[in-house]
Amino acid sequence: MTPTDIAVTTDQAPAEKPRTPGQVPAVIARRRWRARLLTIGLAAALAVVVALSASSGTVNLTALDAARLVTGHLLPGMPWMSDGTYTVLQDQVVWQFRLPRALLAALAGAALSLAGVFIQAVVRNPLAEPAIIGVSSGAGVGAVSVVVLGAAAVGAWVGTAAFLGAAVATAAVFAVAYKNGSIAPQRLVLTGVALGTFFSAITSYLTLTTEAQNVFSVMFFLLGSVSAATMTDLAGPLVALVVALGVSVTTGRAVNALQVGDETATALGVRVNRLRSVLLLAAALLTGTVVAVAGGIGFVGLVVPHIARVLVGSDHRRIVPVAVLGGALFLCGADLIARTVSAPAEVPLGIITALIGVPFFLWLMRGRAADEQGMAR
Repeated sequence: MTPTDIAVTTDQAPAEKPRTPGQVPAVIARRRWRARLLTIGLAAALAVVVALSASSGTVNLTALDAARLVTGHLLPGMPWMSDGTYTVLQDQVVWQFRLPRALLAALAGAALSLAGVFIQAVVRNPLAEPAIIGVSSGAGVGAVSVVVLGAAAVGAWVGTAAFLGAAVATAAVFAVAYKNGSIAPQRLVLTGVALGTFFSAITSYLTLTTEAQNVFSVMFFLLGSVSAATMTDLAGPLVALVVALGVSVTTGRAVNALQVGDETATALGVRVNRLRSVLLLAAALLTGTVVAVAGGIGFVGLVVPHIARVLVGSDHRRIVPVAVLGGALFLCGADLIARTVSAPAEVPLGIITALIGVPFFLWLMRGRAADEQGMAR
């Protein structure tokens, strides 16, 4: 079986309705074009939303103003940066506060969505998400421990503790799930659920026993926020995303084979355990770096990969770009709503992602494309 055959087979996933041989090439071609158009459309929409996010706030600016200020920093010599068109305050607000926030939201959404794609491929379960391997819960324990101990005044310690908690949780899941030289998907899911529940219990205990003034900080972190983002915070998620995208490019065909089954993938020369380990490590890296700087943002890694799969089919080479850009657009838009819907107060990101994403996802599942993917059965 050739790589092309693998793509054809995954586009005929067992959950899909059977098609005649003559229909399959037409379906694949249609999904390829849809993926290309979606990728271009999502990238354009993301640029617009980032500009809107950078222009929204108490200091009055338009999206065009924000785009001009950002361009002026990236391309020295722009006349509007020195002719008095914009004040120093407007420049600082856009470049130092709003742009880092919008970019961190986009990076976090892209990273969490890609982590969801990887984990759903590893366990071959559409209900899987980053939290399924306990990474988010482990990060929560680390961050809440720092808050409870009173070290939250040094903001960097919260992020560092969250990342260390995510790393410990990932190592624990690996240690328990790895048995007899293999990582079975079912064992991995059960191990992740059990350890995630254990870590959540520790977090709940710490929250209940801490002083009252710490509870708000704990809850805000657990629900997610990018309000304190700086340019420095972008480094971790950006590096993790670049590394993970490299993994997706080099393993795309092997992941397609894995979706057909372990035996088929092994027959095609795929080292199944090694592939699962690489994908899990990449997912843990993505999730840990995001939680460290943005808190526990749920829903993105569960639903955005689903939506991408419904729109472009089961081939991971098409799913990844659509899911990454879709996750970035979704979370950047959610953050824009979170800080404007009840201004000057701010709503945690986790609440917005659930309130917007769940109804849309349920509507999408009832559509024709979802029927083609077997999601409505």
